[in-house]
Amino acid sequence: MMFWYGAHWAFWQVSLMWVGMIVFWGLLIWAVYALITSARRPSQDRDEDGGSGAFRILDERLARGEIDEAEYRRLRDLLSSPDNQKPAGTGSAR
Repeated sequence: MMFWYGAHWAFWQVSLMWVGMIVFWGLLIWAVYALITSARRPSQDRDEDGGSGAFRILDERLARGEIDEAEYRRLRDLLSSPDNQKPAGTGSAR
């Protein structure tokens, strides 16, 4: 009711309100942008051909000559086996 009788807001109050509004809208726009770009970005652990990063590393090791073809086939079969598809920490201790 006091505002109707000539009371005014201080300059710092109006400035703080504007700064708060700009920060709020900036954060909101940034959050929407981050969600859209992360949804459109391909997953980092998959290659273009659908293989995982482990297969890519294995291919690189074979290409550099660190492992021979028999070891490459053994490791590739081990990686693609169904037993290897369980999440970490769910297997039994040996």
